[in-house]
Amino acid sequence: MEEKLWKDRCVLLNKDEENELEILGYKTQGWRRALCVAGYFLSFGALLLLFYWKPEWDVWANCIHCSLEDADVVLLRTTDEFQRYTRKKVTWIDVSTSALPVGSNAGGPLVADKDSVINRAIMKPQLKVRCIQVQKIRYIWDFSVKEFKKVGSLEDSNTCHGIHHKFGAGLTSEERKIRQLVCGPNAIEVEIRPIWKLLFKEILNPFYVFQAFTLTLWLSQGYTEYSVAIIILSIISIGLTVYDLRQQSTKLHDLVEEHNKVQVTVCTKREGCKELESRYLVPGDMILLDGKKLSLPCDAVLIDGSCVVNEGMLTGESIPVTKTPLPLTESPMPWKTHSMEDYRRHVLFCGTEVIQTKPTGRGPARAVVLQTGFNTAKGDLVRSILYPKPVNFKLYRDAFKFIVGLSVIGVLGLIYTVCVFVSHKKPVSDVVSMALLLLTVAVPPTIPAALTTGTIYAQRRLKKKMIFCISPQRINICGEINLVCFDKTGTLTEDGLDLWGIIPSEGGGFQEIHKFPSSTPLPWGPVCGAMASCHSMVVLDKKIQGDPLDLKMFEGTHWEIDDSSMVQDGAGALNTFIVRPGPKASSAPVEGIAILHQFPFSSGLQRMSVVSQKIGEEQYDLYMKGAPEIVSSFCREETVPANFLLELKMYTSQGFRVIALAHKVLNLGEDVDMSNLEREEAESGLEFLGLLVMENRLKEETKPVLQELAAARIRSVMVTGDNLQTAVTVARNAGMIHTGSKVILVEANEPEGSTPASIAWLLAEDGKANTAAPRELCANTEEKITLEGETCNYHFAMDGKSYQVIIKHFYNLLPKILVNATVFARMSPGQKSSLVEEFQKLNYYVGMCGDGANDCGALKMAHAGISLSEQEASVASPFTSQIPNIQCVPELIREGRAALVASFAVVKYLTLYGMIQFVGTALLFWQLQIFGNHQYLIQDVIITLLVCLTMSLTEAYPKLAPYRPPGQLISPPLLLSITLNVCFTVAMQTCGFLLVKQQPWYVALASQRHCSLGNQTVSPTSPGGNSTSSGAQSSVLSYEDTTLWPLSSVNCIIVAFVFSKGKPFRKPIYTNYVFSVLLTLQLAICLFLFFADIDAVYSGMQFLCTPVIWRVYILLMLLVTFCVSFFTEDVILQNKHLWLLIKSWSGYQSNSQYRKWQRMLQRDPSWPPVNTKDFAAKSMKEIYINPSYEHSNED
Repeated sequence: MEEKLWKDRCVLLNKDEENELEILGYKTQGWRRALCVAGYFLSFGALLLLFYWKPEWDVWANCIHCSLEDADVVLLRTTDEFQRYTRKKVTWIDVSTSALPVGSNAGGPLVADKDSVINRAIMKPQLKVRCIQVQKIRYIWDFSVKEFKKVGSLEDSNTCHGIHHKFGAGLTSEERKIRQLVCGPNAIEVEIRPIWKLLFKEILNPFYVFQAFTLTLWLSQGYTEYSVAIIILSIISIGLTVYDLRQQSTKLHDLVEEHNKVQVTVCTKREGCKELESRYLVPGDMILLDGKKLSLPCDAVLIDGSCVVNEGMLTGESIPVTKTPLPLTESPMPWKTHSMEDYRRHVLFCGTEVIQTKPTGRGPARAVVLQTGFNTAKGDLVRSILYPKPVNFKLYRDAFKFIVGLSVIGVLGLIYTVCVFVSHKKPVSDVVSMALLLLTVAVPPTIPAALTTGTIYAQRRLKKKMIFCISPQRINICGEINLVCFDKTGTLTEDGLDLWGIIPSEGGGFQEIHKFPSSTPLPWGPVCGAMASCHSMVVLDKKIQGDPLDLKMFEGTHWEIDDSSMVQDGAGALNTFIVRPGPKASSAPVEGIAILHQFPFSSGLQRMSVVSQKIGEEQYDLYMKGAPEIVSSFCREETVPANFLLELKMYTSQGFRVIALAHKVLNLGEDVDMSNLEREEAESGLEFLGLLVMENRLKEETKPVLQELAAARIRSVMVTGDNLQTAVTVARNAGMIHTGSKVILVEANEPEGSTPASIAWLLAEDGKANTAAPRELCANTEEKITLEGETCNYHFAMDGKSYQVIIKHFYNLLPKILVNATVFARMSPGQKSSLVEEFQKLNYYVGMCGDGANDCGALKMAHAGISLSEQEASVASPFTSQIPNIQCVPELIREGRAALVASFAVVKYLTLYGMIQFVGTALLFWQLQIFGNHQYLIQDVIITLLVCLTMSLTEAYPKLAPYRPPGQLISPPLLLSITLNVCFTVAMQTCGFLLVKQQPWYVALASQRHCSLGNQTVSPTSPGGNSTSSGAQSSVLSYEDTTLWPLSSVNCIIVAFVFSKGKPFRKPIYTNYVFSVLLTLQLAICLFLFFADIDAVYSGMQFLCTPVIWRVYILLMLLVTFCVSFFTEDVILQNKHLWLLIKSWSGYQSNSQYRKWQRMLQRDPSWPPVNTKDFAAKSMKEIYINPSYEHSNED
C-alpha cells in the first residue's frame, strides 16, 4: 500500500544529483498522536525505540498522507538500493521582522532579482517562508511550481550580463537582511557532538538492545560473572567507539571553524563598502579582494580583476591557479553554459586561498557571492564526510540473515523447553526463564562486535604500513577487489617531467630537434618566446611556484621572472608579470616580455594561452600551449607540418609526454581592455611553432606491483588525463598490456548533420609488429581465453571524448568494451567517476588509486579509493597512503582478504559455539537439568571470549592468491562447513548423553561427588541417600552434565582451531603466537578440571566422579570429532580444485555481469571488431555525468 503511494505521489528532490531523494508529505493527526503516546507508555518505551529505528513507521503511525503544500512533516527516501528513510519537520521563517524598503510596495517583489526563488517562496501577506533542512541544506517551498527548492545559491539561469548588471553594484541592506533570514548564515558549522548523544546513539543500536535483554535474563538467573565480563567488554567497546566518533567530530569541527570567521569587505548599494564577518555574507553580495591573502569563506564568481588561487584544499595539489573575470557579454545563455565546461576559471571556491590579486584600472578585484554555507565546494566536501555513502557489502547483510536464522533455531528451542517443562508441571516462572535462556544461548550476543575486531586489527596493521583509513568497514570490501583503476601521472609515473627536447616547425615542416640538457642554450625565436611566457607561474615569497610542467619548460629557456615591475597602461597601473633573459640564456634582441593577460588551462579545454608584449614594442603576441591535437586545430592549416600526426605518434608511442606550441600576432588598438578580450576570437588562425617533448618515467615500484596484481588475477586499468598514445605506451611499458597483445583503439564521433554517431575500431600498431590480419586476431582470441575468461590477448583503448559518445549513443556496446578495456585517456574528473560506476554495474569490485588531484569523485565512488596525497582533499577518500607509490594497493588487498577471512572464521566459530551450547543445554533440559554457572563461565569467558579477541590477530599471507575469498557468508562451502560441524556436535553429544545412561555405575539422581581411593569403583548411592543436597545442585549434579561439559567445552576449542585457516589468505595459525598459546592453555585447563580428582574442583565445577576409563572414552570421542572435523574442513571444504570440479560437473557459472559478458563474447566470432566502422541507429541512452569538482591539472 505504502509502496504504491510512493510510486504514485512522491516528488524528487535534487533530481539527477548525487544526493537525489524522494519526498512525500504527511499531516499529523491528534488522535493518532494520542494513541502512539499511550502505546509508548504501555510498551515501556519499546514502541518509541521501534520508531527510532524505523522513522517511516513513526510517520505512518502518527500522520496521514497529504500534498506537500499542506504537509507539516515530510518523509524522505534515498533513491539508491538502500532506500533509507528520514523524517523532517516543516518549519516557517518569518521575514516580516526585516523592515520593508522605504516607500516600497508590499505586494511587489521583496528581492530585486526577479528570477530569485525567494520571491516565489514568500507567502503574502503574512510574509512567511516554509522550509525544511536536509543534510545541512535548506530547501524553501516555491509556491509557483509547488515544490521545495534549494536556497543558498544564485540561480544558474543568470546570464553573464545579468550577474554584472544585477549584482555588480552590491545589494541593498534591506535585501541583504531578507536573504540572510531565508538563506541562513554563511558558515560550515560542524557541531562537536555531545558525548551523551553519541552514547545514546550507540546504546540504542538493535544489537546492544538485544544484548541488554540477554544480560538482564542471565543476571536474573544468577549468572553474574559472565554477565559482568560482557558488560565490561561492551562498555569498553562503546567507550572506544564514542571516543573515536568524538575525535573525528572535533577534528572536522576544527578543520572548518577557522573559515567561518573571516573578515571580508562587502559593498552595498547606497551605503558603500564595509568590513563584515563572513558568516553574514549572502548569495548576491559583492565582495572586494584587496590584495591581502584570504581564505575564501564562500563560492564567488570573479567579475573584475584577476587573481591567483591555491586550490590544494579541493584538488590535493598545491599548484597556483589563475582565475579570470566573467566576461561582460550580452549572450542570452546562462553564464555556466556560455563558459561551457570551463566556467570554473571564473569561480573562486570556498576553502581555497587567494594568494595574489591583480586589480584593473577600475579599482580592486571584485567578486559576487555565488553560494554560501554547505552549498559551497568545501561545504560539499564536508557533507560527503558527515553523510558518507553507505557501504553495500554482502557480509553485513548476511551477518544479519545469520542472526535471524539462529533466532529461528532459538525459537524452536523455546517451544521445546516450554513443552518439556510444562509436561513436568513446573511453575510458570521456571518455564519462562528456562525457555528464554535457551533462546539467548542460540544467538551469541557477540557476533557484531566480533565482526569488527578483524577490521580493527587490520586497520592497526595498515597504520604501521603508513596506510590510513577513515572508513574501517571498507577494509573487508578490499578483500573482494578484482579491478583497480590507476591514475597515471604521479601514480604510475614519477610526479615530475623532464624536458627531453623541442622540435621546432618552420615553413610547414619540422626542423632539427633541440635536445635537453644541451651545451648550447635554446636560440631566440617564437618557440623561445612561447616557452618563456606561456605559463601560469607566480612568484610567492621570492620563490617561483606553479605546475611542474610549466616550471621545467621555463627552466629550459634560462630566462628569469622579474616580478617587481609594474607596467603603465592607459587605464592606470596594471600589475604585470615580466620575464627577462637570464645570464645563461641565448642573446635575445628584446629586453623582456610582459605577460598582460591569461586564458588559463583547464582539463576540459586542454589548452592555455597568454597575451604578451615585448618591452618597448607596440605589437601584442598570443602564445598557446596544450594537447597537440587541440592546438593544431586552432592553427592555420599551411603552418601545420604534413607529417604532424606521424611525428606526434612517433614520440607518444615511445611514452613521451608531448605538448604543442602556437603563436599569433594580435592586432589590438591602443589602450585596449584585456579583460574584455574574447577567448574564442583571440585563439584563432594561429601559427604552429612546434612540439615540446617531455619524459615521464615509470616509478620503479610500478612494474612489480602490476605483475603481482596480474598474477593474482586482479585487472589493472589506466584512467588518465594524458594523450592516448602516451597512455598506451606507458601501459605496455608497465606490463598492463602484455607483449604480443593487440591494442584496439576505439574512436567514437558525435553525429554531424545527417550523419549519425559513429564508432570506429582501429588496430594500433605495436612497436615491433605491424597490423595483424583481423581474422588471425579473432582466432587467437578464441584459443587464449581460459576457462574463467580471465586472460585475453586484445585490449581496448579510448579517450574521454569517445567514452562520452559511447555512453550517449552506443550504451549497449559499453559492457562489451569495458570487459576488455585497459586504457582510458584524456578523461575529465567527471568521466573518471562515471567509469568507476559503470565498472561497478558489471559487478566488479573496483579499487581506485590516484594522487587526489582530480580523482576525488572517483576515489569516493570506488569500493576502495586510495589517495596518494597528504592534502586535505584526501579526507574524501576512504584510504590515504603516505608512501607515494602503488605498493599500497596489494598491501590493502592482502589486509582486506585477511580481515574478510578472519570475519568469516569468527562468525563460523560463534555460530558453532552457540549451537554446541544449545545442543548441550537442550539435552540437559530433557531431564530438567542445566549446566552450572562455573561450567558456563569457563566456556564463555575462558574459551569463547578470548578466542574471539585473538583469532583475528593472524597476519595476512605475503603472497596474493590467484583467487578471492568467498564474498558472502551464505555460500555453499561456508554453510556446509557450519551444518556438518553442527551435525558432528549433535552426534557426539547425543552419543555421550545416551551412552552414560548405559554404564553399570550410572544412577539417575546421584549425589556422591568423591571418588573412592582406588578411583576404580564408584559406590552408587540410593536416590534419597543424601538429603542435604540443595535444589540448585540437583538441577546441575548429574552424570549427563559431567559427560556433556567436557564434550562441549573441548569441542569449542576444536572448532576454534579448525576454523583458523592459514594459507592462502592468512599466515599459518602457529604464527599467531597469542592465539596458539591460548588454545593450548584452554585445552590444558579443561583436561585438568576433568581429570583432576580434587574435591575443590568437584564442588566448584559441580561435577560427579566418573571412572577414569569413562573419561578416556570421552577423550577418544573428542579425538574422533577433531579428526573428522579437520579432515572435512581442510581436505574437502577448503579444497579449491574439488569445488572447481563440482562447479564444472554441475555446470555452475558465475552470475556476475562481467563473467556473463566474457562468456558471451567468447562465443561471438565477430568480436572484437577490427578496422571497421559502425553507426548508431538512434540515440541509445543519455547518461548524467556527476558534476563533482572537475578542476584538473593536465592529468
